[in-house]
Amino acid sequence: MLKIENLCAGYGDMQVLFDINLNVEQGEVVSLVGSNGAGKTTLLRILSGFQPIKSGAITYLGQDLMKVKAYNRAEIGISHIPQGRGILGTLTVKENLIMGAYPKKYRKTVNEEIEKAYNMFPKLRERQNQLAGSLSGGEQQMLAIARAHMIHPKLLMLDEPSLGLAPIVVEEMFEIITRVAKEGVSILIVEQNLVQALSVATRAYVLETGRIVMQGAAKELLDNPEIQKAYLGI
Repeated sequence: MLKIENLCAGYGDMQVLFDINLNVEQGEVVSLVGSNGAGKTTLLRILSGFQPIKSGAITYLGQDLMKVKAYNRAEIGISHIPQGRGILGTLTVKENLIMGAYPKKYRKTVNEEIEKAYNMFPKLRERQNQLAGSLSGGEQQMLAIARAHMIHPKLLMLDEPSLGLAPIVVEEMFEIITRVAKEGVSILIVEQNLVQALSVATRAYVLETGRIVMQGAAKELLDNPEIQKAYLGI
């Protein structure tokens, strides 16, 4: 579904990503883990069209993704939940969901999709007329996932979904992510919480200072002594 080849990118003269090679298959959950400043968020910004590349190629469903304008990427099935969730705090929960269906072809079924969102997240039904900014962190993350799901994404990208959440809420979030994946959605997760990120993933990549230094089956990486020492202090 998604293939990144020899990708190099950065900001001005500062290069952030070096020769990145990464792929996501149909219906697969892939985690990209690494410390702060490794370049994880930059990669997602590139995939969403907010950041140019210096060299390399990105293919999505057989087409050159870099030729697709940022504002058209939702139309081709790419949803991005940014770090901090990106909800519209001065709008209600329901209004946020309506905004999630802004691509023209989804507007006719917006009410049906909202009902599906409420069935997936009953708490959002209870708070549908509440301002999104007044929700708890966990509820805001639920709303962000529900809003991104309004367009039936083929590829869902999440940037630090556990950030700022209590441990019990983090577990719930990753259970929800697993549920979404079972619907056949391909998921790319950027996450510092290595245990949670690898527990839901099929495969994973480890990014350090802009370079992929390790990749493989998620369980194998979780059991890798080098990974345990570097990220878990074991």
